[in-house]
Amino acid sequence: MILAAAEMNLTQFEAALEGAGYISEREENIAITAFLAVQLGKPLLVTGAPGVGKTEIAKALSQVFKAPLIRLQCYEGLDETKALYEWNYQRQLLKIQMDKENMREEDLFSREYLLARPLLKALLSKERAVLLVDEIDKTDMEFEAFLFELLGEFQITIPEMGTITADQPPIVILTSNMERELSDGLKRRCIFLHINPPTITKEIRILSAKVPELPAKLALQVARALAVLRENILLNKMPSISETLDWAKALLVMGKNELDPAWVKATLTLLLKSKEDVDTFEREMGAERLLSKMPPARGEGHQHDRGK
Repeated sequence: MILAAAEMNLTQFEAALEGAGYISEREENIAITAFLAVQLGKPLLVTGAPGVGKTEIAKALSQVFKAPLIRLQCYEGLDETKALYEWNYQRQLLKIQMDKENMREEDLFSREYLLARPLLKALLSKERAVLLVDEIDKTDMEFEAFLFELLGEFQITIPEMGTITADQPPIVILTSNMERELSDGLKRRCIFLHINPPTITKEIRILSAKVPELPAKLALQVARALAVLRENILLNKMPSISETLDWAKALLVMGKNELDPAWVKATLTLLLKSKEDVDTFEREMGAERLLSKMPPARGEGHQHDRGK
């Protein structure tokens, strides 16, 4: 049975998130912060390095509430005609040509002639949607200010028509890779959540959930190796969780049961995505040293936190 947001308590919400494939740890406060954002009807602003699971929160919430996911991918130069709406000028022109004598200006500026873009689609949705505004930090301050009305009141004003208010206010998730500082106005309208790179324990849980056939020993070694890599080398692009999963699957395909220097080196480009980062790794660490720096396992290795 799918529970509505208002019927769901925190324990049920945490279980539903995990059931949707989103793994988090209680001390991260990811589930409780997302829960409060949903319950309070506030947008959730999620920051963190690329690949830590920001976008996945929106996808998981879409599954939890069986809500359509509407995504606005931000980029430099994005404006309201691509994000909110534009008029269907061809249909308007056709209408004018067909009925010149009886045509009134207000007839041309109605919902019939609107081409809804992601933001307006989320407001007009007959069922509650999940609106993902992904990488908001790629836009400029002007675009942020344009969002204030939607984020604060779940409505937008179209000069030719007036104000459109959502019948079913969407669950709004904004993500930022922290490429620039966001405005106080945007932050004030949102509940804030920052996600750090995963601990060893969390990455093992993710590997177990996403690649269940991976041997426990190899899952532990992969998670420990990624922790060493993230903590000891300054790369242009740190390996994300998705790249960890790709690496684990590749090792599995090759029939590996444990890491060794030769296979680390052979599969390194599944983790590092530029020649500069590969060169940095080889110069500052190398496969042998990476494995030697991995923290020793204690017990089964599933209960300890990230190695230092």
